[in-house]
Amino acid sequence: MIASLMMYLRPETAAATARYWALIRDGLRARGVVAPEGLDNAREEFAVWKARDLTLSQTCGMPYRLWLHDQVALIGTPDFAVEGCPPGYYHSVFVVRANDPRETISDFRAARFTYNQSFSQSGYAAAYAHCSAKGFWFADRSQSHGHRNSAKTVAEGRADIAALDEVSWRLIQRYDAFAGGLRVLETTTPTPGLPYIAAADTDREATCAAVRDAIAGLTPEDAATLGLRGLVEIPKSAYLAVPSPPDGA
Repeated sequence: MIASLMMYLRPETAAATARYWALIRDGLRARGVVAPEGLDNAREEFAVWKARDLTLSQTCGMPYRLWLHDQVALIGTPDFAVEGCPPGYYHSVFVVRANDPRETISDFRAARFTYNQSFSQSGYAAAYAHCSAKGFWFADRSQSHGHRNSAKTVAEGRADIAALDEVSWRLIQRYDAFAGGLRVLETTTPTPGLPYIAAADTDREATCAAVRDAIAGLTPEDAATLGLRGLVEIPKSAYLAVPSPPDGA
């Protein structure tokens, strides 16, 4: 058995995440679902997401629609109450240095863009869709391997612009001093947020109920730390309808 909640994990949120999992775990066991004692947040993400004994994890919308949707059970989407988005949805923010005089995304067409992963919905696919609508895509790109890394790369002048998951940006603003040197340039169109998934043969109803009860059972402090507001049922079709960049983009 394996469970992992690595997507928004930081040292500052680790204790609250562990307590959240303990509530989910106990709720699963109370419903007759076998669940591991603790989280395994260090294992490679695709090894987790494709595990046949996956109890629960959180993935990104782009890997879900491209590679996982027919191999896993869609449990639900956590709602982080992102302003300007429907429940369970989120958007990306383009961040630039606060003192950069450029005012629109089109002004950055020749800039260096940094991104976490090319299979990231928020860091890459949403940015591609947004820029393509303006008639361009960044030719100068570098990979950072994480949203926090992307933000820090821009703040330190090693890149000019990055697209960040709004929830990750919220945490960066809260915990990282370098965020003070950044500003939001534009936001992307909302898309379904990062879904919870489990192995295909999971008791989905029991798992949904355990997660809902766990969110409701969080202390006010842990709920504020994690930013969780509830669990939303967004259909699989809504995830599959989101466009992906073409091969090679």
